[in-house]
Amino acid sequence: MSSPRADGVPALAWSTDNCTVGRSMAILGERWVLVVLREVFNGVRRFEDIRDHGGIPRQVLSDRLALLVEHGILVRVPYRPEGQRERYEYRLTPKGFDLYPVFVAIADWGAKYVADPEGPPVEVAHRGCGAVVHAELVCEEGHLVPERRDVAPRPGPGVKPRQESSSAAR
Repeated sequence: MSSPRADGVPALAWSTDNCTVGRSMAILGERWVLVVLREVFNGVRRFEDIRDHGGIPRQVLSDRLALLVEHGILVRVPYRPEGQRERYEYRLTPKGFDLYPVFVAIADWGAKYVADPEGPPVEVAHRGCGAVVHAELVCEEGHLVPERRDVAPRPGPGVKPRQESSSAAR
């Protein structure tokens, strides 16, 4: 692997071609995707309900639901209202449920920085005791890491060295 730049930024030696954050954001990074997921996390599962409650344009919602189904985050489950044609609900898959801590973290950030003066409109509560749930950093050894500066990126098993571009080599 190449050595880091002289100013000591190790990440500059790593390629971003296979970045999992970039790949994740290619799926999740569009505003309406997060609104759709918010609705489904809140138990709103039917197309018209998601559209009405989320304020999402019909074609945009159709496209985003298809994307989330294609990537295995949601699954379509048929239902038939009495006397009507078959329709679909959208339910989280295990892959979709794995995004829940991400939403709790976003909600925590929003409650701290962008909520109305009265507080956030929705809280996430532990079903067992009723207390508000928060996202926390925990290492694989089970240690709670309350100080964000106590974590740092490092090369993982899939790291690839950064290839110098022709303009940078000049």
